[in-house]
Amino acid sequence: MYRYIYILIFSVLVVCCSQHSFAQVNGTTVTGYPTVPDTLVVINSNATDSNAHIKKKDLAGHQLAIGVDLVSPITNALVSDKFGYEFEADYYLRNEFYLVAEGGWGGSNVNYTDLKYTTTNPFFRFGFNKTMLVRDNPKDWDMMLIGLRLGYANINKNPATYLITDSTWGNVSGSRPGTSINAVWLEVTGGMRVEFIKNVFAGWNIRGKFMMDGKSFANDAPLFIAGYGKGDKNAVFDFNLYISYAIRWDRKNMASAKPKR
Repeated sequence: MYRYIYILIFSVLVVCCSQHSFAQVNGTTVTGYPTVPDTLVVINSNATDSNAHIKKKDLAGHQLAIGVDLVSPITNALVSDKFGYEFEADYYLRNEFYLVAEGGWGGSNVNYTDLKYTTTNPFFRFGFNKTMLVRDNPKDWDMMLIGLRLGYANINKNPATYLITDSTWGNVSGSRPGTSINAVWLEVTGGMRVEFIKNVFAGWNIRGKFMMDGKSFANDAPLFIAGYGKGDKNAVFDFNLYISYAIRWDRKNMASAKPKR
């Protein structure tokens, strides 16, 4: 974390110093040097403007990273009424954008005195990550990220049994048939990832999840939706800790290719 703070502070200082130096050279006298003519400043300004339109080549290469969430197994061991497993993969596109696909499965076991049922569901999330810091060099794959996801889950709710206790009219028991429920939500993510061994990353994500049309099953919401969280909440927050392995291959540098004669 301190590495990124130092990089940010250093970048701000470099920009400020560059702007100050440019102001000194543009029409003023620098110690030991004559005043720069205005015509030369105009020529250099035009050259700078023309160079600004040249697209910078992305030399970072290709990377496909595949990871597993470490928080889920810990939660499974500590909590007995729900379980889940999560995996993720991201592919580097270019300009510090990563295409992300995540998925997994899980379920819950409701075992109350007056209500008993189980649920299971797979889930999928698709979206992107964007690195917030400038890459030091093509081999630097550490990242501080923000991202967006669209999540989907199909929940299978098994038949439920219930018991209504009434001291006046007597107890009533019964059952309800199983149902299949679809859930769709949006996620905003933020976090970081660091390559601590070659091709091996560790990182974390914080997620804000917002259910779309959650009221459609508000009266019959499952206790837990794997990949989302509590089924009766329209907004939840979550945390993931990933360990990932990256596969890399070079991107052809067209700028260095020899022109055909």
